[in-house]
Amino acid sequence: MVGANKDQANPPLIKIVYFDEESASDMLDIVAGGKETSSKELTKERAAEVEAEARAKAAAKFNWLPFFGGSAEAGAAASASAVGRSILNKTLSNTILTDYLSKLGELKGIERLEGLTVTARSDSAAYMKMYTPYLAMLKIDELPVNLAELDSALTSAKGYYELLAQSADGTKLILRFNIQAFRNNYGLVDLGRMRLVFHGIRVGKASESSLTMQAEMAPGAEPAPVTGLDVVDGASKEPSTLLDVYDVILAGVEYGE
Repeated sequence: MVGANKDQANPPLIKIVYFDEESASDMLDIVAGGKETSSKELTKERAAEVEAEARAKAAAKFNWLPFFGGSAEAGAAASASAVGRSILNKTLSNTILTDYLSKLGELKGIERLEGLTVTARSDSAAYMKMYTPYLAMLKIDELPVNLAELDSALTSAKGYYELLAQSADGTKLILRFNIQAFRNNYGLVDLGRMRLVFHGIRVGKASESSLTMQAEMAPGAEPAPVTGLDVVDGASKEPSTLLDVYDVILAGVEYGE
């Protein structure tokens, strides 16, 4: 159902496919009036303590070797720092997700979207992003494009990717995904293969034709002039109906789906 009320009793989520932590964190901070910041700072302090302890223990193992003590301490510091960052990131991530789900009723503007079939236009940036990782395996000398670099170029050029979503009654939406927010090694290509529930914020409207690579690279381009052939055969242009655009905060599988 498109636009379902988030306050209704819904089955629990058993699999998180996508979660935009930064957007959720901003919303939680707004609701909490900045109180969440103190919790994050405490977590950072604890991670720093773990890092310091690990560094000291690792250095103590090798301090009896005068010629190796300095490098051991430096190596331990680097390793402990990496461990500390990993612990911090995972702790913050899980904390934000838990807080988001527990305070969902307090967050304004979030709509629960279900029963949607998600696809990418074949001429869109999202469609290309789905398959560029595989193109790196190809070696076609005649092509003017470096296939190995195409995937990273798309990632650098565009942070959000739009997919078309359609409900059983034919209603269409545009869902925008932060390419960095996928979890558990999922990606854009997986969204069309799963029965997912989405939490989204309606941020505006756009036409389906605006999702093409051509439209994105030349957003201010004038429409092509009507030719005599168009008049005879009838216009072949897509309808310019504006679709609701949603920024997706979370996508997951509910129990019993």
